[in-house]
Amino acid sequence: MQKKAKAKRRKKIMRKVSNGVVHIHATFNNTIITVSDEAGQVLCWGSAGISGFKGSRKSTPFAASIAARDVAKKAKAFGIKDIEIRASGPGSGKESVVKSLKTEGLNVGKVTDRTTTPHNGCRPKKRRRI
Repeated sequence: MQKKAKAKRRKKIMRKVSNGVVHIHATFNNTIITVSDEAGQVLCWGSAGISGFKGSRKSTPFAASIAARDVAKKAKAFGIKDIEIRASGPGSGKESVVKSLKTEGLNVGKVTDRTTTPHNGCRPKKRRRI
């Protein structure tokens, strides 16, 4: 029997980027933060679930700010100093992410909210009864 040859792993190349775009996807259950360059190529990402929060604690603004702090450290490794923020979703973590990114020392240029709003399109879900 032959031994299988080990697959060679490529070394991850750290690119140096000065400007970046932070995409915030805030849902009712989690907050996902993605950092990309201006062309749209993803550099790093993180979420409240990755930061160690489970269950209903993932959806809190505190969990979103902790996740943003982790993502800011990863983004600084790429040399990012100036960011543009694009937020979407109905979650409560959007504002706390922006504050957390500012306190981590990133220069926030433009903040846009891209939450989609229906113009009387699809019928909404049934009202939740408890």
